[in-house]
Amino acid sequence: MNNISIDLDDELVKYIKEKCGRDITHDIEIIINTALEEKNIKEQNVSISISAVGKDEIHQINKEYRNVDRPTDVLSFPIFSREEINEFSSLEDSKKVKELELGDIIMCIDVLQEHAEEYGTGILREMLYMITHGVCHLLGYDHMIEEEKTEMRALEEKILKKIGVGRINGEGN
Repeated sequence: MNNISIDLDDELVKYIKEKCGRDITHDIEIIINTALEEKNIKEQNVSISISAVGKDEIHQINKEYRNVDRPTDVLSFPIFSREEINEFSSLEDSKKVKELELGDIIMCIDVLQEHAEEYGTGILREMLYMITHGVCHLLGYDHMIEEEKTEMRALEEKILKKIGVGRINGEGN
């Protein structure tokens, strides 16, 4: 198991704790570890940043970096490309780096809440799903090509089931 350093916005944890009575810190560690295991990444130390911003700020970031002029629920900023991530998974133990920084995930609680209500998933599943989705993007997964989308969705569902919020548990559609 990897030693994971998560720069986690306290607002996200506090919000879910207040709304659902659950501390999601351990869930996030499981999300990251499971995704790393799937990619066969065994670096000693892995770091990731997960932060929350308001609707106006995520709208601006979305416009600036993706040229999409609207707020969104989550944005991921990976440090490595899919190809580079795949190279990490094939390195011999003696060539592995000591610390692997994956990138940043930025979330908007307001949009997550809107989606949770719209999709009927509940805020806990919606937030954990978007964190899982973001982590998958940081590890090179994408959903623009159907084959890659299928692979990414299968991993997301595997992770969500592992933390008890998968579709099999009656949540999500």
